[in-house]
Amino acid sequence: MTRKRCLQAAGIVLLGLMLPGVTRISMAQGADPGIDAAVHKALDNKRFGKVSIGVHDGNVVLTGSVGLYADKEDAYTRTRHVKGVKGIDNEIEVVSPPISDVALRDKLAKALSYYTVGYGTTMFTSIDVGVQNGVVTLGGTVYWPPDKNSALGIVADTPGVKDIVDNIQVAPVSEMDDQLRLRLARVIYGTPQLQKYAIDPAKPIRIIVVNGNVTLTGMVDSKADREIAGLRANSVPGVFKVVNDIQVAGEQPAK
Repeated sequence: MTRKRCLQAAGIVLLGLMLPGVTRISMAQGADPGIDAAVHKALDNKRFGKVSIGVHDGNVVLTGSVGLYADKEDAYTRTRHVKGVKGIDNEIEVVSPPISDVALRDKLAKALSYYTVGYGTTMFTSIDVGVQNGVVTLGGTVYWPPDKNSALGIVADTPGVKDIVDNIQVAPVSEMDDQLRLRLARVIYGTPQLQKYAIDPAKPIRIIVVNGNVTLTGMVDSKADREIAGLRANSVPGVFKVVNDIQVAGEQPAK
């Protein structure tokens, strides 16, 4: 190769190093072909067909797009289990059919109102849902970890969810609280005026108990039903405090 061609080649390399979009040359020195191949194998699934992988000194950068937030999480989990991976920068974007924040929130709220049916914990679980620009924020309190994991799974598998902020609390394990939950359920749902709510699998009145402190959430048909639920909860022996956050259908929630 002539000196002129050598200089031209060197100029091309330098130009490649200077351009922000050209990273393969600068990363080649620390490339890990073994880890790269292993990560590609781990993500060998049509769900990750638009995902790109970069590996440098054991650190993996995931870019591209997937259809569900659950797929983004799964890509991270699969990569984390690859031997030799030191760190992961998950920059995958979630691209799905457009849906408004209001519609997405309503869809998630409906799904989460029934998701514990059959577990026996429905009336002891209360989850709040907020959505902003596709980012879902979950709050509230659940009875035990499986309830939380199931809720997160439902949200992650819902099209339109771009990210999840998990603020869900799990009630501490307590035999006394468990006994109190059962007494509260019998008293509240056993009240003639409130028995109609026991028919609904979603259990509109939710009873949250943490260290003897009770919070009532959910939705009822009238202010009278709301007040009765609060009074009945306060009548149960062993209750330290009752916060009545039950909403009345058709009314704006208190700020």
